[in-house]
Amino acid sequence: MYAIVETETTGLRGEDNKITEICILIHDGQKVVREFSSLVNPEVSIKYRVSRRNGIKDDMLLRAPKFYEIAKEVVALTKDCIFISHHVNFNFNGIKNELVSLGGVFKRKKLSTLRLSRKLIPGQQSYSLGAVCNQLGITVGHVQSAKDKAEATVTLLERLWAMDTDGVFNFMLGPKSGQAGVPPQWPKTVVALLPNVTGVYYFKNAQGKIIYVGKAKDIKQRVLSHVYSKVHKEMRLCFETVHIDYTHTGSELVALLLESDEIKKHLPKFNRAQKRIGYRYGVGAKMDKNGITNLFYDRLGKLKSPLACFYNQGECRAFLEELCDTYGLCPRFCSLQHISGACFHFHIKKCHGICRDIETVEAYNKRVENALMPIADDKNTYIIKTAGRNTNEKSVIVVENGVYKGFGYMSKRKRIKALMDYDKFITPMADNNDVQKILRRYLRRGDGESVLIDYHNDVTSLNEIPTSRGRQAEM
Repeated sequence: MYAIVETETTGLRGEDNKITEICILIHDGQKVVREFSSLVNPEVSIKYRVSRRNGIKDDMLLRAPKFYEIAKEVVALTKDCIFISHHVNFNFNGIKNELVSLGGVFKRKKLSTLRLSRKLIPGQQSYSLGAVCNQLGITVGHVQSAKDKAEATVTLLERLWAMDTDGVFNFMLGPKSGQAGVPPQWPKTVVALLPNVTGVYYFKNAQGKIIYVGKAKDIKQRVLSHVYSKVHKEMRLCFETVHIDYTHTGSELVALLLESDEIKKHLPKFNRAQKRIGYRYGVGAKMDKNGITNLFYDRLGKLKSPLACFYNQGECRAFLEELCDTYGLCPRFCSLQHISGACFHFHIKKCHGICRDIETVEAYNKRVENALMPIADDKNTYIIKTAGRNTNEKSVIVVENGVYKGFGYMSKRKRIKALMDYDKFITPMADNNDVQKILRRYLRRGDGESVLIDYHNDVTSLNEIPTSRGRQAEM
């Protein structure tokens, strides 16, 4: 049995990306025998660009079931089935992440019709679902919803089955079908020797010049993802690469900081982010006639004292969306939802009701103040301690008077009495706006790592460290 699955999502990043629509078509090899389709309330707002593309708006999902209400049916329908989708990893991981958040697991043998199309119809300019269907003369109409895409994928799958005279379908389901062949100019051992650890990796060309720097929780798998990708930029990157180096950092935060420093130092050809200079937009705060603190974004030239600076409006919105999610702020008063009355977050119980006059102005303004505290506290001196490269060490990141000093490693048993004693353990690094943004985000969210944050006022002594600030968790 085969489960042809397609989903639509909120368009957010990583684990915050939630399913908004799902369609499952169960195929017995001859025809579709069962069908399940439903909108899903993600309990978060949908990105505007995603909503514009698929036509799903926040208000359409208010009465839709939440994922936990349909989870059992999704698991039962796909049990003992081969999970098939055009972009199979996107759809599979979306369901897997939803189930993991509920304490469940999701394991299925999977197959991509996109990969199958490349094998059976080589030489095409595009392998998007619409392009492949058009090439095969399959009329799919306006592919927009998850159900539209699932039905188109079924038709494509049936056509590919008819074309497969060499057993490609069965071969791709074999145990070695997931192994990607490395580009011909790479040494055979280049991928085999890469470790499954957190760190920073470097792609180098024939002249030994660094052409790309990346960070990963799993270096080997991340490098393989570049090989799998058929995006033109990724293919050019792999084609020009002849050697790969890496640095094991242990901590993802250290990997982020090192990646940022290396990009600015080497200016790699294939890196765009963090090479940019000159912030053009900023986030500000003002009080309206009702005394409510409003957050907004605009060009830097129109802001007298910006709270934070960004390259573009998208980064401003992402920053404000994160504040709303983390601190329960109202999107209406953060320039994210231009509506009257209750915001969407109020309906999903993430806004406390300032937009409905339920929450007091004083209480809301206090939460805004707390949300902005990491920015206002840029002049603090603190040490962040996270995972090391092995079980006997920890990584330390030092920020003194708001200036990032660098990172290093030390034994877990080592006890430091004065701030200056950290100097012998850390590698000095340059401070810049990108680093400050990484640190602020980490202090707000922690990114899932165990962390001990030591805030202190006396920069010459660590004997008196207030415990009421920040998060503290024993490693």
